[in-house]
Amino acid sequence: MAENKRISKDEYLFKEGDFPDCMYIVRSGGFAITKTKNKSEVVLAEIGVGAMVGEMALFDSKPRSANVKATKDSEVVALPYKALEQQLTQLPEWIRAIVKTLNQNLRDANLKIKTLGETQAEERFSGAQINKLLAIVNFVGLKYGTKDSQGYVSIPPGILRKYTIQVFHEPTNKMTTLLQALKELKIFEIIDLDDAKQNIINKKHEFLFDFVEWHNEWLMKSEDNRLNLSTEDLKMLKGIVHFALKSPAGSKGKRKINLETVQTNSMVELNYTIRPDNFNFLISKGLCSDKMITAEGVVVEVIAEELEKMMQYFSMIEDMKPLLKQAL
Repeated sequence: MAENKRISKDEYLFKEGDFPDCMYIVRSGGFAITKTKNKSEVVLAEIGVGAMVGEMALFDSKPRSANVKATKDSEVVALPYKALEQQLTQLPEWIRAIVKTLNQNLRDANLKIKTLGETQAEERFSGAQINKLLAIVNFVGLKYGTKDSQGYVSIPPGILRKYTIQVFHEPTNKMTTLLQALKELKIFEIIDLDDAKQNIINKKHEFLFDFVEWHNEWLMKSEDNRLNLSTEDLKMLKGIVHFALKSPAGSKGKRKINLETVQTNSMVELNYTIRPDNFNFLISKGLCSDKMITAEGVVVEVIAEELEKMMQYFSMIEDMKPLLKQAL
């Protein structure tokens, strides 16, 4: 028996791996088909009113291959497999064979597309392309956006799409993926409105401008001259910035960091230890002074604000990698 079912926004109709028992027809609202990747979700497709979902398992009873999540308050008609199977048995055997074959071919094709996408994920977004897409966002926001009292900039989606496709000849799916990544990083807020429209809000307008300038210069340098930080280097840099900002600024904005104090307090304050030799990578890259012996102990001098900006830029690159890598 068919049954109407209401699903609130952000609730799941079903999740990847669930045992299947129904297929559904969307009566109102809308859904996103997603795949879980590490700690985030990648949107594979969106479906609206009149669409059917969950039908593939009717023929092979395999677990759900993706999540289906409501993007707004929605209603579906649930059609239990048991009732449908009784109707299928009335079809000629050759028709049932064709349908099962098509269903399996579709599953195989989806798997190949998924595998190909994961293989090519590294190539989909080069550093230069990320910078170009961010520059488009910045330009449209500056030229056509509106800024509120908090400094947040609302970006007109239609104009952003126009410049992405017609002026800069970039595919909209890449811009969409980038915007979703910025949303995950809490830099953007994307609000779904009625009639499939969106309100795109840039919450860190000035930061993105500065990042694009820095990132462009970083990309233009040769590999030998480009500063690269490993994940461990970045972790240590975050901790060092934490302690640097707690020290008073002296002449020319320099702050002294006592290495013994950092080692003693880092586990308590950061949940990991920063040892004196962890400063060596900063020293080798000219990002802080050499170690100096003073009456208070061994110290180094840093300009904390410069290190903080660098930390934020490298953190953004590091945080975006898994989000853009998952784009299929």
